[in-house]
Amino acid sequence: MQTKKRKPFTFMKVMLAVFSFLLSRRYIIKVKGEELLHESGAKLLLQSHQSHIDPQLLGVFVAQRSGLVPVISEKFLGIPIIGSILRSLDAVSVSDLKHGNRDPNVLKNMFSKIMEALKNGKSVLIAPSGTIAEAPIERIKNKQSAHALVSNIPDNVKIIGVRVNGLWGSMWSVAWMGKRPNFLLTLLKGLFYILANLIFFLPKRQVTFEFEDITEEAKLQSKSDRKTFNTYLEEFYNIHGPEKEIYIKHFFYAPKLERTYPHNLKKM
Repeated sequence: MQTKKRKPFTFMKVMLAVFSFLLSRRYIIKVKGEELLHESGAKLLLQSHQSHIDPQLLGVFVAQRSGLVPVISEKFLGIPIIGSILRSLDAVSVSDLKHGNRDPNVLKNMFSKIMEALKNGKSVLIAPSGTIAEAPIERIKNKQSAHALVSNIPDNVKIIGVRVNGLWGSMWSVAWMGKRPNFLLTLLKGLFYILANLIFFLPKRQVTFEFEDITEEAKLQSKSDRKTFNTYLEEFYNIHGPEKEIYIKHFFYAPKLERTYPHNLKKM
């Protein structure tokens, strides 16, 4: 009788398991369309981007189910643990997503690395907006990366749209203080809150991932100009309307958290 060989528990798997455990102290993930991740073949995942934390939550979730190559800002590679995980995943780092890829070499290099990953049957995760949302709806504006990728996507690659809901009002989002939060400072706060709540008692935030196969429609829309394509993606992401701001307390022994909506943000 042959015994089934166990797959080696690699460094990446260990780091993903540790990071997943830490994230699960704060977040409860509900998923729709997870079966798309288990289908064979290369996938281009286009996600909405509410906060600094959703690429981490989504990235860990996808990486544990499919070969993942995330597209990220190069500054994240220098962060302990997170940088190690990203390098293990062969992350595609870019230097100018925040400013719309004005340097043509940035888009060219990113495009080349993404196409290589797709050729190898990996799942590539990218946020078309290139930055976290500044309002309770997703806006892509004039960003060009998603349009360029879909316009030239190989025929065998599946395009999956990913809606992320539940993080507008998180300390990782603009809605918390009315401005873009500092990533490293917020990361340290998050680790402190885990310890301060004795690891297992941190109040939970519910987050929803909706995976949807948009291959045919995305390819069709990509034949139009960039503005038309980006409008299509915005409509896809905002199908449920503006996000409701949800503030969750940081200590299980504290009273319910009450916050007023930041004065410099408009309610939608």
